[in-house]
Amino acid sequence: MPSRPAAPLRPQHFAVIGAGMAGITCARTLAQAGHQVTVFEKSRGFGGRMSTRSSPFGTFDHGAQYFTVRDARFAQAIATASATVKPWSANAVRVLDPHGRVAEAALPSPEAHYVGTPGMNALVRAWAQPLAQQGRVELQTQVTRVERDALDARRWQLRTTGTADSTHVYSGFDGVVLALPSAQAHALLQASALAPALAQQVAGVQVAPCWTLMLAYPNAVQPNLAHLGPQWNAALSTHHRIAWLARESSKPGRDPIERWTVQASAAWSREHLEDDAPRVQGKLLKAFAEVTGIRAEPAHAEVHRWRYAKTETPLGKSFLWDARARIGICGDWCLGHRVENAFVSGLELALKAC
Repeated sequence: MPSRPAAPLRPQHFAVIGAGMAGITCARTLAQAGHQVTVFEKSRGFGGRMSTRSSPFGTFDHGAQYFTVRDARFAQAIATASATVKPWSANAVRVLDPHGRVAEAALPSPEAHYVGTPGMNALVRAWAQPLAQQGRVELQTQVTRVERDALDARRWQLRTTGTADSTHVYSGFDGVVLALPSAQAHALLQASALAPALAQQVAGVQVAPCWTLMLAYPNAVQPNLAHLGPQWNAALSTHHRIAWLARESSKPGRDPIERWTVQASAAWSREHLEDDAPRVQGKLLKAFAEVTGIRAEPAHAEVHRWRYAKTETPLGKSFLWDARARIGICGDWCLGHRVENAFVSGLELALKAC
């Protein structure tokens, strides 16, 4: 991580809602500055869209596929995480036409690609462990409302729901950070009748959905069959249904069983957002065969719907912070959709809140 900020004059207690890259970066930076932090996450684990899905045949990075490093502060942080970050030799990403043919003239400029190992969620999970070990993380806990503390109107309290529809109120927070997708941050601000000026700014952000298909072909690891289909490991596609394909088994630290992650285009995902999963799976599997030439029946197939995936209209600044209310908002969507955008957003908000 970048050099730690100076110790605060008075340690404060922050609630950070969301345990993806932005939330954990913000939380650990605040903790390093001497503040008390409690992280709330509605899912069972860390990572947000850097999540990893397990299957009987190995894992899938069904959200963010890789990340690049351009910001010097992110580079410094990654340099300390060699155990959980490895370069991925998919630098030669191919660009395909709708029929799966490589369009060499459209190849992007080379840039180092990195992945978490053994899954994309490993980096965020490792950074969150000190907080988890201190009992400062509440998983499977969804914040439904932020309101003034019933015992101290200068502070905040959070109403939450958890497993088996349990409810709980957490109180005594000097500041609250919403590290959520823009639509969820906006909804929570409105439900809490909180910081209308922030809510108005967030309302202008546009984020596209994405359907993701995960496929496994265990027979492809037989001695005389190194892998199925094309020789490349990752590709951008101009097929109307598919935007991205990657051979998961080509990533470092992964199980060797042939596995593919296929991400649908934003336009197609938006058009079919409310379709049932089997229908989406069938259509994407057909498109996958058209692009790759792999027509074998997969031993494992499933889809996942990301309602908020790729930012189309970002906020245009790295974070939002209401110093008077001590309410902040961060996320990749503030600057774009890259993993590094999430890191910068969480870091800069924490430094401001300190």
